[in-house]
Amino acid sequence: MRRFEFPVDRKHARAVNEVFADQRRLRIMAIAAAIIAAAGAAFLIYLDHPWAYLLTIAFILGTVVALWVAFWTARHASIDKLYTNGELVPAVVSETYPSSVVLLALVDVAKPGATDSRYALVIRRVHALPGHAMATGERVPSVAVRTDRAPRQVGERWQSVSAMPIAWGTTDQAVIDRARNTISDAEWRLLTDNLALTDKVRQAPAKRLLLDPHQLPGDLGS
Repeated sequence: MRRFEFPVDRKHARAVNEVFADQRRLRIMAIAAAIIAAAGAAFLIYLDHPWAYLLTIAFILGTVVALWVAFWTARHASIDKLYTNGELVPAVVSETYPSSVVLLALVDVAKPGATDSRYALVIRRVHALPGHAMATGERVPSVAVRTDRAPRQVGERWQSVSAMPIAWGTTDQAVIDRARNTISDAEWRLLTDNLALTDKVRQAPAKRLLLDPHQLPGDLGS
């Protein structure tokens, strides 16, 4: 796994990192859902009617699931941990809009211990890219964020995979340039040559398009 170490600017990351913002919103929603479900269960228990028993069990299960999601997001909300554990991957701006762009990234979706690597194209819509031009073809070095949002791992591929720009963790242009240069030209060319596949990736299951290993550059295809 290709890792990239750099000092994370936490203040900057909290201001612009959309992965952190998404996880914070999810944690708040999960806590609110747990409170509502727990209150509903308590009310049904108070009623003490036979018809309410099944509903009470459903509310209790909902409370447990919501609390698990809140706990999961709290464990994965560390900006430093996300960058430290993530693999350095290439991403390229493939579509531009007035207030956002779409990144097309090349990411290995296989879990550790899987028989082989399995590379796929994934997309992510972002609203801020400090240190980068919001223009088609812009090279945006990123780290892969791979997660399973289930208590138990299933299969050899991650359920959720996305790209998190290095620029969301630092304002140092030299760090961004160093990350960009660490990624091979062949990987950048693969993305640039496949910008037209963005819409196909968007319509694919889990918004990722698996690639033929024989079409991958260098060591990625081995």
